[in-house]
Amino acid sequence: MTDSRDARADALLNAVNGEGGQRLKIFLGAAPGVGKTYAMLSAARDLRRQGVDVVVGFVETHGRAETTALLEGMEVLPTRTVAYAGRDFQEFDLEAALARKPAVLVVDELPHTNLPGGRHARRWQDIADLLDAGIEVYTALNVQHLESLNDQVRRITNVAVRETVPDAFLDRARDIVLIDLPPRELITRLKQGKVYVPETAAVALDAFFSPTNLAALRELAVETVAHHVDSDLREHMLARGGAMPVRRRTMAAIDGHAQSEYLVRMTRRIAERRGGPWSVLFVDTGSVDGERRARVDAAMRLARRLGGEPVILRGHGVADELLAWADREGVGQIVVGRTRERPIARRLGFSLTQQLLRRGAHLELTIVATPAERARARHRLRIGDVGTRREYAFATAATAIAMALSFVADRYLSVANLSLIFLTAVLIVAARTRMAVAVYTAILCFFGYNFFFAPPRYTLAIANADDVLAVTLFLVAALVCSRLATRLAGQVQSLRAAQVRGRALVALGQQLATSADAESIRTAGARALARALDVEVAMLARDAGADLQVAASMPDAFALSTQDRAAADWCEAHAEPAGRYTDTLNGASCWMLPLGTEQRRAGVAALRFPLNAREPDADRRGLALAMAEDIALALERARLAVELESARVQGETERLRSALLSSVSHDLRSPLASMIGSAGTLLSYEAQLPAEERHELLQAILGEGQRLDRYIQNLLDMTRLGHGTLKLNRDWVDAGEIVAAAVSRLRKLFPDTRVDVHLPHDTVLLHVHPALIEQALFNILENAARFSPPGEPVRVIVRTEAGRLLVDVADRGPGIPEEERSRIFDMFYSVSRGDRGKQGTGLGLAICRGMVGAHGGSVEALPHAGPGTTIRVSLPLPPPPEETA
Repeated sequence: MTDSRDARADALLNAVNGEGGQRLKIFLGAAPGVGKTYAMLSAARDLRRQGVDVVVGFVETHGRAETTALLEGMEVLPTRTVAYAGRDFQEFDLEAALARKPAVLVVDELPHTNLPGGRHARRWQDIADLLDAGIEVYTALNVQHLESLNDQVRRITNVAVRETVPDAFLDRARDIVLIDLPPRELITRLKQGKVYVPETAAVALDAFFSPTNLAALRELAVETVAHHVDSDLREHMLARGGAMPVRRRTMAAIDGHAQSEYLVRMTRRIAERRGGPWSVLFVDTGSVDGERRARVDAAMRLARRLGGEPVILRGHGVADELLAWADREGVGQIVVGRTRERPIARRLGFSLTQQLLRRGAHLELTIVATPAERARARHRLRIGDVGTRREYAFATAATAIAMALSFVADRYLSVANLSLIFLTAVLIVAARTRMAVAVYTAILCFFGYNFFFAPPRYTLAIANADDVLAVTLFLVAALVCSRLATRLAGQVQSLRAAQVRGRALVALGQQLATSADAESIRTAGARALARALDVEVAMLARDAGADLQVAASMPDAFALSTQDRAAADWCEAHAEPAGRYTDTLNGASCWMLPLGTEQRRAGVAALRFPLNAREPDADRRGLALAMAEDIALALERARLAVELESARVQGETERLRSALLSSVSHDLRSPLASMIGSAGTLLSYEAQLPAEERHELLQAILGEGQRLDRYIQNLLDMTRLGHGTLKLNRDWVDAGEIVAAAVSRLRKLFPDTRVDVHLPHDTVLLHVHPALIEQALFNILENAARFSPPGEPVRVIVRTEAGRLLVDVADRGPGIPEEERSRIFDMFYSVSRGDRGKQGTGLGLAICRGMVGAHGGSVEALPHAGPGTTIRVSLPLPPPPEETA
């Protein structure tokens, strides 16, 4: 149900984009010369007459007068001149088109390969950028240039088409116009010189433009348009809630042999007809040589270009891995190629096809035959196709050594079973070479053992039946051991590669786990990538000016060219690899990997391989992409941590702001109201009031004014503490004098509160700012006096201990819960117990901690047995004045 809703939402979004967003119109021809460019320009002129802003970006007229005439009166963008191989060529100017940004842009020759120096390697990529910029594009394409039809066109015409367009790009087209001519009429146009010049036309008639070829290409073009119409209808019905077919995944299983790319293209066409996603799988059993690995990499690159998902699995059983992945990913159809038949495996049911048929009852199995590949396979008997000459020379030498050792053992040591020596030679060859070479060694050892050591000697005849059994079992054992040894060696190599990948990812994960901020993450990522891939690495991030700059690199000096920066910008904007080894800005010296997505951009990783280095294989490419993804996740984690901290600080600020507003509204209005009331009474009734009452009103005004002055002073002190502008004017002072001054101020404010002071017998000197320490101690005494019950004294105990002065202020009030002791020093902390009482501000204890802390001291609420609270002020004792001099 969820998949159905998601698919319907995607279809609705595509329908909306098609009606009011970006649009692509393709004029599809069955062959060159059918009139695609003419039809495209005619449609553009019709739009221009309707008042639409139409611009011609690039058109190839091939010297046809009727096509050139259609350009008259049209706005044509200037082309870009590119010098290549000693000549100047005219190329489509993508940057000028993006700057002009018309409503409709006409760009001919969709499959064209751009010359080096542009943004992209192919013109269809330029058009993709135009579509992303919101420009509607008219373009032209011949059916033989579709990537999935490349092999089929080559079989039909015997012509290899080098410039191709991925079928996935064709899926972006909202309109496809089929331009067609009957084969005879097209051939007539060709002979008249309306397609090519006479010399070229004569060659084309003999090769590509035969009636049979044109009819077959015509059929392909009609089939392509029919499939596109079918997909449009299916999407249209889905967007309006109609029935949706089950979109199960199609999977191609390749083995790395010559038919792999053909199988990928066939799977793309099958998946397109089914309207579902598709994948290409290769199971690495550990016995893949360099040639097969190169074919696998090429097939996987083709799958990515065609819009498929390339997957490489590692395991022992190919059928087991394929079926497990198919069950996990919801695969409905498996496409496999028909390979060379193995009679024994077929009869025993061990072939891959039979295993899939027997165990994949719920799957649809499609076996694709490749006659051309099978025909070529019959002729692959040259020794160079199954192994190198060096490997066979090694196998022959190993067999010769085994024979020599067997002669020595037979003559001088009387060894009974000489077959073990030959079997050892087979195992050694199998462990160091490939399976075909090991089989060659086993057969060679079999004949050598039979000819030289099995009676009668020096003949291939065997006299004793037991010897027949022994020789036959030796051959079987040699073949089995060679197979097992070869597979084991391949699996060890595969495990070693997997271990390297796993170790690199684990090391990266450990470094990222200890990196707290983006800078350290990028540094750790650059170091890990450089070590794992043996390349130069730079992590690029946006600076304050929104430009991509090197944030971390290995080595430290890492220069970026203009092409590198352009590739990095494109890579980050589209969240896709760019630069070297890609089709986008491949003139750059670095392979650019995106860190993050289009929605969450975290920069770019630039990997610079040596100039003569080949494109990374699938393992190195997968490792680089996996590490880049881990770095991107770590950067996202750091960003979220920063945002979380910012949100916490913002919440705390908001809480303090609310508390401040609450405090100001109460603690300022209360004394102001009292002062205004008293002053108003004096102003109105001064003559009628007795002198005693006037004195009381004046005393009230004075007291409330002093209270207001203390509150404002607290606010100012707190502000200075917060901004670090509180200056300490230190002086030598007796600790007893500071305590006496604070107690004296308290008695004026609370005359009914008794204060018991216990001072040390000896004079204790402090090097502090006396006024600040007195204010801090007064704030604590004031808080204790407010909550001390009537008749209960406030006790002040002053003593020295371990080079510090300790001042304990204790009261007999309600006390403070243990879990709230540390919070009473927060600004505006409001509980039933604390200086934020009915006449408190919530600032006194916070200011006290700030003032004492500025002197290197501390303030804390001590655990208290029974009712009451004890607040301890601790200050460091400096050396006496004479010692400091």
